Amino acid sequence: MSSPYSLEEQLNFTLRLFVLLTVLELLNLVTGRQLNHLALVPREIDALGGIFISPFLHGSLMHYASNIIPICLFSLLVMQYGRKVWWQASAFILVCTGILVWLLGRDAYHLGASGMVYGYFGFLLFAGFISRSIKVILISLLVGFFYGGLIFGVLPMRPYISWESHLFGFVVGIGAARLFVKKVRK
Repeated sequence: MSSPYSLEEQLNFTLRLFVLLTVLELLNLVTGRQLNHLALVPREIDALGGIFISPFLHGSLMHYASNIIPICLFSLLVMQYGRKVWWQASAFILVCTGILVWLLGRDAYHLGASGMVYGYFGFLLFAGFISRSIKVILISLLVGFFYGGLIFGVLPMRPYISWESHLFGFVVGIGAARLFVKKVRK
C-alpha cells in the first residue's frame, strides 16, 4: 500500500468532498437545475466534458441524498489503501466509467455520483481479497454485508436511472482494484 493518509487528513478530505457536492447541489437547486446541461450525453461531442463534471451534479435533492453518504463513506474507505492508490483508483473510475457511458450508454442525460459510488463499491469488494491484508479484507466483507444490495442497481430497472453508470462504474472499480492494489507481503 502507498503512504497512508492520517485519520485527520482522511476526515478533512471527506468533509471537503461533502461540502463541494453540497455547495454544487445548492447552486444547481437555486438555478433551477441549470448546471445539469453539463451532464454526460452519450456520443455527443459537446457533452464530453460531462465525463468529468457529471459526477458532481444531481437531478434532484433525493438523487443527491442517495449519493452523498455512500460517496463520502466509500471514498474514506478507499483511502485505507493509501494516497497513491486513492488517487489512481479515483481518476481511473471517473474517467473510464465516463468514457464507457459516453460510448455505450443510452441517449439520455447521465449525471450523479453513483458511477463513482459503484466504482468504489466494486473496488472495495475486491481489493481486500487481492491485498490479503486482514484489515482491508474486513472492509471488503463489511461493505459487502451492508451495501451488497447495491449490486441490483446495475440492472435496468427504471428508465430515469443511469444503470449504465452503475454497471460500468462497478466493472471499472473491480479493474481498478486489480490494477492498483498489491498483495501484502508477509
